[in-house]
Amino acid sequence: MYAQTFGSTTLGINGVVITVEVDIANGIPGLDIVGLPDAAVRESRERVRAAIKNAGFEFPARRITVNLAPADLKKDGSGLDLPIAVGILAASGQLDIEACKQYAFIGELSLEGRLRGIAGLLAMAIQCREEGLCNLFVAPENAAEALLAGGMTVYAAETLGQVVAHIRGEQRLSPAAKGPATEPAPIAGEDFADVQGQAAAKRALEIAAAGGHNILMVGPPGSGKTMLARRIPSILPTMSDQEALEVTKIYSVAGLMNGNGGLIKVRPFRNPHHTVSPAGMIGGGTIPRPGEVTLSHHGVLFLDELPEFPRQVLEVLRQPLEDGQVTISRVNASLAYPAKFILVGAMNPCPCGFYNDKTRECVCSPADIRRYTKRISGPLLDRIDIYIHVPRLAYSEVTGQQPAETSASIRRRVEAARVLQRARLKKFNLFCNAQMGHKHLRLTCPLTREADVLLQRAFEKMNLSARGYDRIVKVARTIADLAGSEVITAEHVGEAILLRNSVAERQI
Repeated sequence: MYAQTFGSTTLGINGVVITVEVDIANGIPGLDIVGLPDAAVRESRERVRAAIKNAGFEFPARRITVNLAPADLKKDGSGLDLPIAVGILAASGQLDIEACKQYAFIGELSLEGRLRGIAGLLAMAIQCREEGLCNLFVAPENAAEALLAGGMTVYAAETLGQVVAHIRGEQRLSPAAKGPATEPAPIAGEDFADVQGQAAAKRALEIAAAGGHNILMVGPPGSGKTMLARRIPSILPTMSDQEALEVTKIYSVAGLMNGNGGLIKVRPFRNPHHTVSPAGMIGGGTIPRPGEVTLSHHGVLFLDELPEFPRQVLEVLRQPLEDGQVTISRVNASLAYPAKFILVGAMNPCPCGFYNDKTRECVCSPADIRRYTKRISGPLLDRIDIYIHVPRLAYSEVTGQQPAETSASIRRRVEAARVLQRARLKKFNLFCNAQMGHKHLRLTCPLTREADVLLQRAFEKMNLSARGYDRIVKVARTIADLAGSEVITAEHVGEAILLRNSVAERQI
């Protein structure tokens, strides 16, 4: 006898609806699963067998064949346990076949027949809704996440028996309802008001946050580079609902929701250790999973002690920094992950950290300094918009009692600048200046005559590449937005050039 049910799995950060076909025929008793299942799906044979028996139903003592369609797509994860079990019960006559087709089933089964939550549920629920499967069975811990997809009736079943009783009409489950969503809160106390001095670095970080620009901070140990970087999320604008949904999908697929059923509305801040591998940075695996650049989507990727990262790890950043996405190709799949983030780097000027320091003598040889700084390639540096030197603080600055500007105050200026950018770039489907290409610059970045002359002189004197020219104009456009100016003046261009040709860049 033949039956059909519907489940889902993930491919990249998107869901894929899987048609589970079950055929029961005479022959040697056994359960075979075909359709490119991975190890977790193949092992569902034993979980499903035990769950059906322990839930009080009959497991057919006949030859059972389960096909997961489309058959040429690699399936991974344990979320197909439930649709396979329901399909076997339907094919063996214990459930109505047509009634089962009205639902999608997503969940792992324990040996006693209880439903367990899985990762990536949000992406699967959205895909089910788009394909017209608007009635969904999930584990209780996944119900709030499934409801984020909208336009669906979600049933949170604790056991396989509850699913069967609902389909039979014996004991109907009430649809799950949205509760008060919990959100990860920002780290307490992360405010720019805590940072004494460093006015130039704060200004550079404000510009970076306002335009979504990449920035590199160079300075001696203890000057406050890490402290400044950790406070960047506190001045970034609030995420839109669309941005929050994209970030939540990514963290759901990565299994990093931590029981949170609501949208993630705090921008990501990722700080990987310098021992991270290339696959950990951009994603990878037999079936690729999101890496740090994707987990930083719409947020910040902070690389502390930048030259300590392996050269291969740093070079894989070049594509996502330029394209806003990363493409990973494997035998089983070729996937594109979103990766629109602000890269924030921090480094010492030399191995000992005191090159050009006014209070400590540098003990590094010129060869040591060159070898240290050359760990960062020219093409990667060319993709950084802003370079800033973070000097050691004087005693008067450390002990000063004058209150510093708060993150809330800076954030208001950043959000005002982003409002101007979204209005200007909406027709291009962009939301910040850093995402503009050369054609967008010609249309949205009018220069005064004095600004154009200054930019031409800088282009020739600094031997800028075409990319370097574009990045100076983008930064100047952001500085103009912070000043509320429609036109880019020589003052705006001058500050952008200074941030591109600062002491920090010359040290590199």
